[in-house]
Amino acid sequence: MRTLFDTNIVLDLLLDREPFSEEATILFSKVELEEITGFLCATTVTTLHYLYNKVKGQKEAQTKIQQLLTVFSVANVNKIILESALSSKIKDYEDAVIEQSALYAGVHGIVTRNLKDFKYSKVKTYSPIELIKILSMEKRKSP
Repeated sequence: MRTLFDTNIVLDLLLDREPFSEEATILFSKVELEEITGFLCATTVTTLHYLYNKVKGQKEAQTKIQQLLTVFSVANVNKIILESALSSKIKDYEDAVIEQSALYAGVHGIVTRNLKDFKYSKVKTYSPIELIKILSMEKRKSP
């Protein structure tokens, strides 16, 4: 399953934000074990670097971003995606860019804690616990 991770899910893991970090850790392990193909929106990567740098410093931010880039694919952001996001039904432009980036990358879903923000998404959205349950059921079905 090709899944794009919203910024909040990655921050939950990187900054150990309780009580959300446990679910984020489970989902990250699914990406590392190649049970799902994880994507990050290109704008998420820059946002993560900026926020992590403020909390942990430049060197740690660089290291974390490099680690993420070894595990995750990056969904592009270009002029077409930015223009498409302007006409999206999603009100928040940042979320609309993430949705359009996911759409163009051909992902099957977006995992986010902000489901209401993606109410009008053309890409299926999942809460972390919802996605964990789906993946668990799929694993049981596999021989």
